Amino acid sequence: MGFVLAWLPSEHYVRDIFIITLTAAFAATLLSIRFYLRITAGRCFTETKMEGKTVIITGANSGIGKETAKDLAGRGARIIMACRNLETANAVKDEIVKETNNNKILVKKLDLGSQKSVREFAADIVKTEPKIDVLIHNAGMALAFRGQTSEDGVELTMATNHYGPFLLTHLLIDVLKKSAPARIVIVASELYRLSSVNLNKLNPIGTFPAAYLYYVSKFANIYFARELAKRLEGTNVTVNFLHPGMIDSGIWRNVPFPLNLPMMAITKGFFKTTKAGAQTTIYLATSDEVANVSGKYFMDCKEATLNAAALDEEKGLKLWEESVKIVKLTPQEPKI
Repeated sequence: MGFVLAWLPSEHYVRDIFIITLTAAFAATLLSIRFYLRITAGRCFTETKMEGKTVIITGANSGIGKETAKDLAGRGARIIMACRNLETANAVKDEIVKETNNNKILVKKLDLGSQKSVREFAADIVKTEPKIDVLIHNAGMALAFRGQTSEDGVELTMATNHYGPFLLTHLLIDVLKKSAPARIVIVASELYRLSSVNLNKLNPIGTFPAAYLYYVSKFANIYFARELAKRLEGTNVTVNFLHPGMIDSGIWRNVPFPLNLPMMAITKGFFKTTKAGAQTTIYLATSDEVANVSGKYFMDCKEATLNAAALDEEKGLKLWEESVKIVKLTPQEPKI
């Protein structure tokens, strides 16, 4: 009897085996999730060439904007990199030229958080560019806890992610119409589902945490895109918007220590690479499949559905009307 008892596993042994098994199962689950995310990520397979096309990409100096610029330059497009940081943008320009052997890459100053900068950029484009074939609203920013206010007195995340693109589109619309067929591509996000747009607080200074306003701004992008598409019906200028996926990009750089440590682990382990994240933008900018599609939402290079709140046309129209006031459109500036 004593011999049999001696071979029974101890309590510590059973506990250790349980912990090891649980850890292995957890790791296997994480790897399975990562594998699933990789194989289900959309990829743009179109080989459409872009010679003779002029493409404006905001925020093209990093993240998915950089990958989009690189891909379209490889297709022969003339790229205008509209960026806030000119030093970084010029370095990226040199990198793209070297990789693609395409010298038709321009860098121009644009700070979407400044209405003055948006107007200066647009005036330069209208003066120097006879056409715009594709306008890609890619640039975006996210703050962590405490927000900031732009020089125009507008909450900075909303100024950069919504009001700046809204104003820029108005100022360039005549060139886009003249260039038809032309495309407008807007990078939104599935994170809109975590928010709502408060029409009574469209300049949400003081919101805490400020990170929430990133979600709100992406919801505003969707309202803007849908209303814009309606207003451009019959012009042969299409408008589509997308969720790029959760991306391992610079948008998360404002997450403070120590919260950035688990965030870093998540982004590196499960988020898309910037190249993978750029695929739907590239698809909407180049594919013949969407040449006549407008006002639609895409994810992983396929059309996706929106929730009921995002389909509220009355609310989208009200946001449009209030945005006109916030960006201070003058009677002399183009209307849509």
